[in-house]
Amino acid sequence: MLEVDARGLSCPMPLLKAKKGLNSVNAGERVQVLATDSGSWRDFAVFAEQSGHLLLNAEQNNGEYCYLLEKKAD
Repeated sequence: MLEVDARGLSCPMPLLKAKKGLNSVNAGERVQVLATDSGSWRDFAVFAEQSGHLLLNAEQNNGEYCYLLEKKAD
């Protein structure tokens, strides 16, 4: 699993870093993204819906957000 640290970055950077991470892994592999931008909560849900990648988990804890994405099959 690839971990992408986007903490401290503002929109749209967490999502752009997630896309870059997903582009670097094979279909079915997972990418975990750590972020602190509150707007990412909505962004990641919409991104998963529109891209077809699976948002397996989304958690918020003390201003930090953690997303687990699975790359869709090609």
